[in-house]
Amino acid sequence: MKRLLLSTLILLLGLATVQANNSQYFADHAAVDHLFAEAEQVDMLSMYNMAPLANASTAILTDHGKDPAVAFVLAWFLGPLGIHRAYLGTSTGTIVAYILTLGGCGIVAFVDWVMLLIGLINDDITKYVDNPSFFMW
Repeated sequence: MKRLLLSTLILLLGLATVQANNSQYFADHAAVDHLFAEAEQVDMLSMYNMAPLANASTAILTDHGKDPAVAFVLAWFLGPLGIHRAYLGTSTGTIVAYILTLGGCGIVAFVDWVMLLIGLINDDITKYVDNPSFFMW
């Protein structure tokens, strides 16, 4: 019974692909060439300037673009799992160690939370971004 069902399914899929007519789909090559000819070349710097927040105040963001408030909230709710360390760019081994020890039995996660609170107040968490050590401080 399974073979009959499988054979029928394969036959129906085969018929469906045969019935597909690719003449319905076409590309207007002249229009595509015209679009490419009138397109503006964009590099990374001009893309940054086109960003919606490029002219806005970005004092809360660090050099690496990590928001101290996001790291603090992640440490508050998911601290023992090390999600805040993943957000900050810590190595995978450190995150695995956080998960296996549940944030050093919660002690290391709590100290990370305090350090991120201080970083949130000072608007500076650059020393915690890409920190490879198990202890953030």
